[in-house]
Amino acid sequence: MAKIIAFPLSLIFAFLSLFGIYLPKTDVEINENNWNTNYPYVFVHGLMGWGEYDAQYKLMPYWGMFGGELMKKLEKSGFDCYAASVSGTASAWDRACELYAQLTGTVTDYGEAHSKEHGHDRFGKDFTGKALIPAFDSKNKINILGHSFGGATIRVFATLMAKGDEAERNATSKDEISPLFTGGKADYIYSLTTLAAPSNGTTAYSAPAEDKDSAAYDMYIDNALALNEKMVTDKNTYYFAIPCSATTKQEDGTYKADTKIMEGMFQSSADEMGAYTGVTEGGYVFDESWLENDGLVNTISAMAPSSAPSAQYEEGNVKPGVWTVMPTYRGDHMSLQGGMMKTNVHVHELYLTHLNMINSL
Repeated sequence: MAKIIAFPLSLIFAFLSLFGIYLPKTDVEINENNWNTNYPYVFVHGLMGWGEYDAQYKLMPYWGMFGGELMKKLEKSGFDCYAASVSGTASAWDRACELYAQLTGTVTDYGEAHSKEHGHDRFGKDFTGKALIPAFDSKNKINILGHSFGGATIRVFATLMAKGDEAERNATSKDEISPLFTGGKADYIYSLTTLAAPSNGTTAYSAPAEDKDSAAYDMYIDNALALNEKMVTDKNTYYFAIPCSATTKQEDGTYKADTKIMEGMFQSSADEMGAYTGVTEGGYVFDESWLENDGLVNTISAMAPSSAPSAQYEEGNVKPGVWTVMPTYRGDHMSLQGGMMKTNVHVHELYLTHLNMINSL
């Protein structure tokens, strides 16, 4: 079965010197007079990704890729945008802890109970004096977006902000516990958007990883569904999911890569996922509805998490406390980053429209 592809940065940088692709001017109209909020937008990368704290971001931004840095493009339209940096392969829990440390300008605390359970250090990188955003509290809220496994990361983060973690509260004294694990901070987050995220797992993995504190473990269908049961859907927070599809249905019912829009590195994976049905070790049946995909994530999985209330997007009828499933974006798994070799990726317009809509709620 297909495996997630981790492409070497050295190869990307080599390509960078050969291409100068720029997105066309957008026709999206931005009217700030219609905005009711303008909270910062924090973007969280996916598996093997990078952000502002990483040196390679200056050479090639994860957000924008060869089309130029997306954060700067959005800022020109009045949006305040930031690109977080979290571990490329760690679990959603560990990445959520790293995200909290960056947002608050503190030392990364993975939790006393969690670190003992998984056999790693409790504390990680120190972001003291290097906070990603100027302020973060109930008055200084954020909008948070996560691409691919960044989707699981921000959902775990939002859940910890809302209810904390009982195991950490029991294992840690009140004067030593991270505020992330005490809960009561759901109102720090205004909106949450997942981007081509395997919210219900992905058939790109045919068996669960042995390391339970890893992204690979969290993305196996059984484990992703179990994680969903622990997640909070706050009644005052807006939730959005943007799925992707870059496959086409065949006469025999399978799905194959649309080579006009899908990067070559994903095409074999897309074809395998587009013909793969079965039953997980836990007994979950993934049927023909799972065949359509973006090369790495099944389109159906990138919609609302299985345990959450959801509704298809209707203009003017977006409500908090319900996952709003946006129209499926026609593009492969990397399209919402900005794409690589494909020049027909125009995500700048998608983000302008989406962020403008959020500010107008």
